[in-house]
Amino acid sequence: MAEATSELLTTADGRPLKEALATAQSRARRRAFLLVLPLLVFVLITFLVPIGYMLKRSFEHDGFAKSAPGLVDWFAANPDFDPANPPEAAFAVLVQDLARMQVEKTTGLAGTRINYSVPGSISLFKGGARAAKDLTPPFKEALIAVDAEWGKPALWRGMESASHVYTPEFYLVAADRKLTDDGWARGDDGQRIYLYLFFKTFLISGIITFICLLLAFPVAHLLATLPMAKSSLLMILVLLPFWTSLLVRTTSWIALLQEQGVANDILVGLGLITDEGRLTMMYNLTGTIVAMTHVLLPFMILPLYSVMKVIPPSYARAARSLGATSWTTFRRVYLPQTLPGIAAGSLLVFILAVGYYITPALVGGADGQLISNLISFHMNKSNWSLAAAIAGMLLAAILLLYWLYDRLVGIDRLKFG
Repeated sequence: MAEATSELLTTADGRPLKEALATAQSRARRRAFLLVLPLLVFVLITFLVPIGYMLKRSFEHDGFAKSAPGLVDWFAANPDFDPANPPEAAFAVLVQDLARMQVEKTTGLAGTRINYSVPGSISLFKGGARAAKDLTPPFKEALIAVDAEWGKPALWRGMESASHVYTPEFYLVAADRKLTDDGWARGDDGQRIYLYLFFKTFLISGIITFICLLLAFPVAHLLATLPMAKSSLLMILVLLPFWTSLLVRTTSWIALLQEQGVANDILVGLGLITDEGRLTMMYNLTGTIVAMTHVLLPFMILPLYSVMKVIPPSYARAARSLGATSWTTFRRVYLPQTLPGIAAGSLLVFILAVGYYITPALVGGADGQLISNLISFHMNKSNWSLAAAIAGMLLAAILLLYWLYDRLVGIDRLKFG
């Protein structure tokens, strides 16, 4: 009956009311979409496209495929060849490619690509390319006579893998796998550096998050309960780091914590330590934790404050009036209401700490380096594809933790402000 009545109703221009409402809602949705369109384009260009390109580079490297087209074709035509005993035809094609590399000056590019999975390949390729033009059949014996490494199965497995422009090889290297004569295997203890740095990064990030929570909770409580004049002053002190350059803050900690710095001078002056026994608090893991905690502390305080500010004080007074102790009131009344802020601050600080680069690079030294520093090293000086693979694994780990957090706690309980 109501639907029939709405169909009979019309607007001032004679259109059915239902049709006019649908048109108005459609127009409102289009207007809202156009309003957020610039933001969507910005996110697409500055966030999604770079991540997509990074993931593409983590599988892509054409250094060997472009330099050795003959071997690329031979591998494609002989997918079932035995790396332990490559035929004479494969060596003949390899010699031709090495001679071409010498002429086209691409030996280093090909050798570097193979070197990622088979260390020592750069010098091997350079030596083979110099000798290639003088080699005569049988090429297998001639090339192995130049260097016995040319007959190793691991080298042929590496060249076969590198003949494909797209390969998961860099993820295997980033997972501390090593290419052997029998295939990919777990690397030796001294060679497993990537997974160790992943574990170290997540452990240090967890420690920093916990320390930030311990320091931020009482500060946020003061901000939420002090009178407006005092809380405003305290808020200025909390926000002050945001108005100071990150580089300035980090170098300030260097001046404070180094062996001849302010902190050690005070301890020596108080007689707590001797001048010969100055503490080493800089260019190690201690310096990284202290400096990163200082930088990330506001990111924990602000979400906690936004939650604590709206908690009615009457709840605590009611609990006390019913006989609850201060500890019971805090544990059963106040703390559960702050969980959305704790969750938001912890997630924010942890994710920021996992990807932090500048502070560990400046104050961490060799002992305080995190996975971000290794990514930067490979990106600037070594291997873009390996750096992208490590970054891709870090991204996957963060997304997995985010998913687990959602399953255990619930993302809908987060509150940033």
